[in-house]
Amino acid sequence: MNQYIGHTNQVYGVEEMRLSGGKADGMRMLYVRNGKGLEFWVSVDRCADISRASLNGDNFAYFSPCGYVSPKYYDKNGGFLKSFTAGFFTTCGLNNVGAPCVDNGEELPTHGNISNVPCENIGHWIADDGIHIKAIVRDAAIFADQRILEREYIVSLEKNEIQLIDKIHNIGQTDAPIEVLYHCNMGYPLLSENAEISIPSTEVEPVTEFAKENIANWRVVEKPQRGIDEMCYYHTMTGKPEISIYNPDINKGLAISYDTTELPYFLQWKLMGERDYVMGLEPGNCRTDGRDVMREKGILEILKPGETKTHHITFTFIEK
Repeated sequence: MNQYIGHTNQVYGVEEMRLSGGKADGMRMLYVRNGKGLEFWVSVDRCADISRASLNGDNFAYFSPCGYVSPKYYDKNGGFLKSFTAGFFTTCGLNNVGAPCVDNGEELPTHGNISNVPCENIGHWIADDGIHIKAIVRDAAIFADQRILEREYIVSLEKNEIQLIDKIHNIGQTDAPIEVLYHCNMGYPLLSENAEISIPSTEVEPVTEFAKENIANWRVVEKPQRGIDEMCYYHTMTGKPEISIYNPDINKGLAISYDTTELPYFLQWKLMGERDYVMGLEPGNCRTDGRDVMREKGILEILKPGETKTHHITFTFIEK
């Protein structure tokens, strides 16, 4: 027990609040501080995704032009981008990742719908190993697939690190396809033309012709350019890679580490546009072609009734 403070929120902790005004009106948020310079916001009404993240005052996340958008405005029929806050990370899935498609007679929206589902239960507490936040997000309906996402953050009080533990449960009576992509979005001032990108891949595959034309510069971060198209690359990695971005302008960076046996795919999303200036570093269990394509290729992950799949990701915030 610290004898110098009256309440832990004087130095670290979790504060609950609601946003007011515009399309964000009423959204529940958790404001988290670890007392070492790390601050971030958990969007309770958007899958407990992390919308903002900063280290000692410097922002790390890209915040899209639409800003905060309540899930009540979500339109699965082509409206994903109008609700895509991006933020530090957006969870894509659990029924689809990438392109909208029809799979086994089911119409599936762009990047699924889980990022627009409110938590039905969320709690937080402080333990010896740090701040814990635990949320339950339900993705289920009668006569349909029934999944529950059990999400936990463990935030160190000794170092600037967030551990993410996701457990995806199939609580239904039939096999359930599972697709998930952790759409991590780096933004200014962490991201600028002086930022250094490290992805320890053995193979880099461009997704589009424009990306192929620029593949030699996949790790180069340019200045914002008007009208430039996005570039996406699949990176092949094994083991427990560490993907990082570091910017000497602010002497700060971020490392993302995970296990490829849990998340075998990795997408780099590079968009160097004016205002649309973002570097996506995105581990997942599938590619972004749509669930029907994953099924056709025989690489669609299936959970049997009662089965659970667990993902671990560690975000380490660096300051030199």
